[in-house]
Amino acid sequence: MVWRQRYGSKFGAKKQDYNGVMYHSKKEAGYAKELDIRFKAGDIKDVKRQVKISLDVNGYHITNYFIDFVIEHNDGRKEYIEVKGFETPEWKMKWKIFEALYSGDKNNILTVVK
Repeated sequence: MVWRQRYGSKFGAKKQDYNGVMYHSKKEAGYAKELDIRFKAGDIKDVKRQVKISLDVNGYHITNYFIDFVIEHNDGRKEYIEVKGFETPEWKMKWKIFEALYSGDKNNILTVVK
């Protein structure tokens, strides 16, 4: 824990403040700014950040997944957006479970921004 306090993320991401919110990386903060512009222009209906999603399979709670952004499009579809700089094995597993549970609904759009 001391190493992270002194040197930051082991993946080299630097926390970034945008509009009073601290994001995990500059890339994520930049994407938040882009979504903010789209929201103000009326291109999208709503934006939420760091949304907790419970990943449950056959009635068993597997894990929680915190997705970076969930946007609601004007036509009612929801887009789940993950901004990634580095893909860990843990993230890959959670994403596969998330895809299995959410990709079957045609009103859901799953997006990974690299």
